[in-house]
Amino acid sequence: MEEQYSNNTFQNNSFDYDYDYDYELPIELQIELRIVCWIVIVICLPLIILAIYYLYSLVRHNHVAPIYVINLLVSDLIQLCCMAILLGKPKLVLFIITFLLYGIGLMASVGFMVCISLERYLLIAWPLWYRFRRTMKVSVVVCVVVWVLALAIICSAVFSDNGLKLIGVFLLLPFPVLIFSVVGIFKGLSAAISVSSEEKRRIVGATILVLLNYTLLFLPFIIYGITENDLNPFTFICFNPLGDLVLYIFMRKGVIDKILASVCCCRMETQQQQIIAVNDNNMTAVSSV
Repeated sequence: MEEQYSNNTFQNNSFDYDYDYDYELPIELQIELRIVCWIVIVICLPLIILAIYYLYSLVRHNHVAPIYVINLLVSDLIQLCCMAILLGKPKLVLFIITFLLYGIGLMASVGFMVCISLERYLLIAWPLWYRFRRTMKVSVVVCVVVWVLALAIICSAVFSDNGLKLIGVFLLLPFPVLIFSVVGIFKGLSAAISVSSEEKRRIVGATILVLLNYTLLFLPFIIYGITENDLNPFTFICFNPLGDLVLYIFMRKGVIDKILASVCCCRMETQQQQIIAVNDNNMTAVSSV
């Protein structure tokens, strides 16, 4: 009799757990973080969809499409959709599936950032080899490998006793590769004769921005995962799609040149104003004498 009662109680508790499950996000400052996440979603979601559509149109018109950038934006799109679902506090099963998809998109985003940095490094260090050996088939194979690795890492973390630390270790591995790419690009800039000056500026800007995004957004999460301290990394991670969107904008042709031109114009106007002010002061001093 007691055994039957305990079984019925367990079944009732399981039913309540499945359908009335109410959880709290593992983060502090939930209201502030929810507002930040919704701002990122509202800003990034339409812009990323437009960027993917534009790059897809390049593929249809037989242009050389940046396939790693396309996959990077797709991974960001997955993250944004999963963030929107998680903010709605779904049921347990949907929460688990969405959280796994978010982790896969996050790991894939890191993988494609590494691919973009290495691609820029090869374009500077080995321009002829890169232009003749880079094919669409190779790029597609690399993209498939990145997605498979992201899936394997998340599945390994799920079945691991300390999955967060495992993810932190895997996220730490690309860091020396990104630093190597930046250093190699700066060393090979003078020797890259076949690369135009505009292309060099875009390559340097994109690679530095990738390293900066990774350092600011992922390094706190890595420290949190490995050391398990009190640092709250989720606020930084939710900005990852926004950082990738800025990276895509900087990789567009002419963007860096326009920024540099505007900065130079501002400096020239400031210098002209200073010269005019100095001349006015000198004229005032001479007239007073």
